[in-house]
Amino acid sequence: MNAPNRFELFVLEDGEKPVEVTEDTKIPNAATFKIVKQDHTLGNMLRAQVLSMPQVLFAGYKVPHPLHPYFVLKIQTDGSITPQAILEQACTKLIATLSTLEAKFKREFSFKDAEGTVPEDPYGGTGQAWGTGKDYLDF
Repeated sequence: MNAPNRFELFVLEDGEKPVEVTEDTKIPNAATFKIVKQDHTLGNMLRAQVLSMPQVLFAGYKVPHPLHPYFVLKIQTDGSITPQAILEQACTKLIATLSTLEAKFKREFSFKDAEGTVPEDPYGGTGQAWGTGKDYLDF
């Protein structure tokens, strides 16, 4: 089979850098980031977080080939901040968002344990009507 070993998809080799930055010479205030040993999951989250920032003019990512474990993220800013600084801020905000999501997830499951058993629902719900209770995006 042509697929690489599973561990090669996420374990960095000795001396391998997780991020490579290339300044774009044709587009002003733009850079291309090659992020190795990652896939669409992180690429799409970073792209969405970067696009939510007002200084960003363009952000996009691509996975050049499914057998190669890296993606390429391109960011262009308005010039008030560098693409490297935007990516660093986006990573910080994304980590904070995921930490908040984890805390809320753990809190909800602790409520479930405290309330006892939940009635069986064939569709996987809790038997509540639509629009009642907490929404899973209720930050």
